[in-house]
Amino acid sequence: MEEKHSEVVLLGTFGSSYCTRIVLALKLKGIPYKYVEEDLKNKSELLLHHNPVHKKVPVLVHNGRAISESLVILEYIDEQWNHNPRLLPEDPYERAKLRFWINYYDQKVKPGTYTIILSKGKEQEKAIEDYRKLLRVFEEGIKKDFPGRSNFCKGETLGLLDIIVGTNACNYKAFHEVVAVVIDHEKNPEFFSWVNALKEHPLMIETLPPHDKLVAQMEQKYSQLSH
Repeated sequence: MEEKHSEVVLLGTFGSSYCTRIVLALKLKGIPYKYVEEDLKNKSELLLHHNPVHKKVPVLVHNGRAISESLVILEYIDEQWNHNPRLLPEDPYERAKLRFWINYYDQKVKPGTYTIILSKGKEQEKAIEDYRKLLRVFEEGIKKDFPGRSNFCKGETLGLLDIIVGTNACNYKAFHEVVAVVIDHEKNPEFFSWVNALKEHPLMIETLPPHDKLVAQMEQKYSQLSH
């Protein structure tokens, strides 16, 4: 197994925000790692060995031991390398609130974009409005549970929620270009103000996939979904 040559190995694939969030966390923590690009149409023996249940990326292999599922990996990274910057708050209640909104984003907000992609006409208009409503709930929840931090990143250190949101939402221009749908940012100003601030963070700039390459990949996937 190739990972014996490196203490930390990340199995991932280009364009996956689930994988990008792990790369960002490793960089933020200053953890050296080896990246292995996986072809999900022709899964490697390494991936099938380390994630036989879901057979998906990302997978983090640390000293030969595999951890799967991006949120599990992120918490593992924060606990295993518990030096600053910490991804999660120290206080248990603050951690619980953060986990709640991370799950809301991953389970409600993020899938909303796929609904937009898969719909047309009036159905797409409804999908966009539903997505805006989900964002409004998210905005209000963040303001209530984390007062004073409606914009999590204005030169501050990235936290776990910044990583989750940024690695997905910061690619919104690629989404608009491919789907030919523009989400009106003025209807969710706080969310997109936060996202635009995240886009300017040096690590986010360094880590996000190149726009043109991402657009090409998304166009291919969108074409397949549309037929």
